[in-house]
Amino acid sequence: RNFYYITMLRDPVSRYLSEWKHVQRGATWKTSLHMCDGRSPTPDELPTCYEGDDWSGVTLQEFMDCSYNLANNRQVRMLADLSLVGCYNLTFMNESERNMILLQSAKNNLKNMAFFGLTEFQRKTQYLFERTFNLKFISPFTQLNVTRASNVDIGEDVRQRIEELNFLDVQLYEYAKDLFLQRFQYSKQEEHQKNRLKRREERRLLREQRAHQWPREAAAEVVVTEDYNSQV
Repeated sequence: RNFYYITMLRDPVSRYLSEWKHVQRGATWKTSLHMCDGRSPTPDELPTCYEGDDWSGVTLQEFMDCSYNLANNRQVRMLADLSLVGCYNLTFMNESERNMILLQSAKNNLKNMAFFGLTEFQRKTQYLFERTFNLKFISPFTQLNVTRASNVDIGEDVRQRIEELNFLDVQLYEYAKDLFLQRFQYSKQEEHQKNRLKRREERRLLREQRAHQWPREAAAEVVVTEDYNSQV
């Protein structure tokens, strides 16, 4: 079967803070199997950051301090082909090589998707979606500037720490934003060119219509004049 794969990316810092607030309220991913190469990771390959049923009430500092927190670079990991790096086995290759392969895999998969959008560009995302799939939404997308993440007041040092923890996501997002805006500009230019050609064709048809109407009107005037003269 043919599927169209699409995704939405978000600014890494905002996404990380949003996930932290989500976990703080009691959210877990216990039902996620994290399947890779036909199996789930072992507890040693993917240990948990907390004991008990959930991690509710976790502070941002505690959230950042867990080195195997799946919130770190989540967008790259979920878009990349993990089998290229031995799935969740961190001893399969050295860390720098693993990171490079994951980032490149995520970029390739993102580029080859039928469509992707950016949370920070809702209207442009809607425009590209409609152009890609030849669909029209009933109402325009709404850009919400106030989110749970935006309500978190963090200092520059904390923001820098989050960017360090998500350095792969930061690179992916910069790549995605550049590609997204290129596609948007290309679609806009294509639409303008199509509209220009359409208007040009409409003017040509109008000129031809007027050219055909003019001889008929002139002939009608001649007939009326001759008939009038004969009657006089």
